[in-house]
Amino acid sequence: MSLKDKIDKAHLPKHVAIIMDGNGRWAKMRGKSRIAGHKNGVTSVRESAEAAAELGVNYLTLYAFSTENWSRPKYEIDALMHLLLKTISTETRTLNKNNIRLAAIGNLDLLPRNIHNSLVRAIEDTSGNTRMTLVLALSYSSRWEITQAVKKIAEESRQGTLDPGLISPSWFSSYLTTSGIPDPELLIRTSGEQRISNFMLWQIAYTELYFTGVLWPDFRKEDLYEAILDYQQRERRFGKISEQLNANNS
Repeated sequence: MSLKDKIDKAHLPKHVAIIMDGNGRWAKMRGKSRIAGHKNGVTSVRESAEAAAELGVNYLTLYAFSTENWSRPKYEIDALMHLLLKTISTETRTLNKNNIRLAAIGNLDLLPRNIHNSLVRAIEDTSGNTRMTLVLALSYSSRWEITQAVKKIAEESRQGTLDPGLISPSWFSSYLTTSGIPDPELLIRTSGEQRISNFMLWQIAYTELYFTGVLWPDFRKEDLYEAILDYQQRERRFGKISEQLNANNS
């Protein structure tokens, strides 16, 4: 039986998020430039999206570029932006073919104008697709996102339009860039690093974390299947005890 066949389709995570890490190390191990690692990582993006959609996952979020990444050497940023532009242009047709909708979160205004425009077009071109939503986290960081939310709330308070009685976790979530997107149930990080790197700090309060030593350019469908199988073996208690869960399920 294949790994895919072992997966219980009735208990899939609705939202899987991935911190795509290891491009630079993958390239260095092969005596290539870091950009070569990023280029080979595009195949992993395609494989992960196709695998998630085939299983029936509703949302797949990929941490593609953080706000901190803007501090990298200019030549690497320029190459990454060129690769992003090329990938958006070439993959939009594939997304439509697979009935996948594209979305993006982050400080998108920092993106070069041509890339921003291309991204907006791709989002519009795929907006009618219903099989799965692929969310790209671009120029994103969780601290930036939470700070922006607080600024919006502070402005409403200044204008006297804020009702303190409405404040709740779900209310606060509506001010985040992920508003309308369910919190991830499974977060995968590749390359063996075991940290969150400023990614969805609010949203992953009860997310199952999965760390794999596989470098991102080597990540394939089977690796996603392994992560989901590991997720399905866990007991998600949300602060309760096992007996309570069993009583509710009986």
